[in-house]
Amino acid sequence: MKVSVDIGTAQLKKDGEELCGDSIEVARTDSSHIVVVADGLGSGVKANILSRLTAKTAGTMLKMGGQIDDVIETLAQTLPICKVRRLAYSTFTILQITQDGRAYLVEYENPPAYIGKKNSLQNPERIERIIGGKLIRECYFNVGDSNWLVIATDGVIHAGSGQRMNLAWDRGRVGMYLAGTYSPALSAADWAREIARLCSHIYGERPADDASVAVIKVRRPLHVMVLIGPPRNMDDDVEVVDKLMRSGGIKVVCGGTTGNIVARVLGRDLSIDPSSRSDRVPPVGTIAGIDLVTEGAVTLVDALDHLKKKPDLKDVRGRDGASRLASILLSADSVHFIVGTAANPVRQGPEVPAIYIYKQYIIRDLIRILQDMGKDVTEEFY
Repeated sequence: MKVSVDIGTAQLKKDGEELCGDSIEVARTDSSHIVVVADGLGSGVKANILSRLTAKTAGTMLKMGGQIDDVIETLAQTLPICKVRRLAYSTFTILQITQDGRAYLVEYENPPAYIGKKNSLQNPERIERIIGGKLIRECYFNVGDSNWLVIATDGVIHAGSGQRMNLAWDRGRVGMYLAGTYSPALSAADWAREIARLCSHIYGERPADDASVAVIKVRRPLHVMVLIGPPRNMDDDVEVVDKLMRSGGIKVVCGGTTGNIVARVLGRDLSIDPSSRSDRVPPVGTIAGIDLVTEGAVTLVDALDHLKKKPDLKDVRGRDGASRLASILLSADSVHFIVGTAANPVRQGPEVPAIYIYKQYIIRDLIRILQDMGKDVTEEFY
């Protein structure tokens, strides 16, 4: 089964430093997601350079198809041991998750990553071996819906150590906190920010060390099918509605005429929700079995404006059709558009706003921006 991977990161720099000595690299390939968290020796500019070199090298090599042994051999040669402190110039954690849910975790002198499912911690077996003279821990396991991982540097695990008040974290307390705060409704980015915010608070808002966290949440992929406009040939009405209803995931209908076609073919009522009215777009409709029914061109343009701002999901609020459409598209992993090409006799003539005439271009822009976000977008025309 394919999985969807949501990744969020957050960092705190040591009090008094201009740069964080940790680095996080996130890379995506056609078949996997890669996360590298590196902790440079010390803090400040030098640590930042060392960790950036480590994270970037590992992320780029894996993205280009390199094998993990080759990556670690390269890092071993690039980042020797400090002769004075007998410590690695940069420690690191590498995680790779494939589309079918196979995960590989390798850790070199970083704190062990937290692995969980829902509100429980898991502890898959880690194997130690030596690569390029470095003792590493590695782990192979499978992930699916509701699995999560949190990779944290020393600055998170030991937040508050040595302070008078008994507020300090340690590995056990961090694990309990993570298991207790997991929520399927919380995005990886929001969860990472919450962890960093609490970490900063434990430090008294003056971190004594660089602190970095990468949150990886796994869930089932969310598919959305959007039907926009009536087919050119009325004989295809039943076929497009049947495709819509047989699709898994969320079903969206855009356009007043299109909504009437869907209601007619299904033999169901189409009603208007007046509470969704706004100054910008017409109100949404409701049809039993359809998740969202909106007006056409005006709503599409406003939804496109939302998406062009590249917001987090939490930033798109409102009951109006455009906000709800943008929110659905932002949460989707894959989107399939069925675009009807029939001319709308109501929208013809010199007095008709250009927005209706250029609806096809609006749809094209919508598809492009979703693809730029990394979503799998397909389309077909009737």
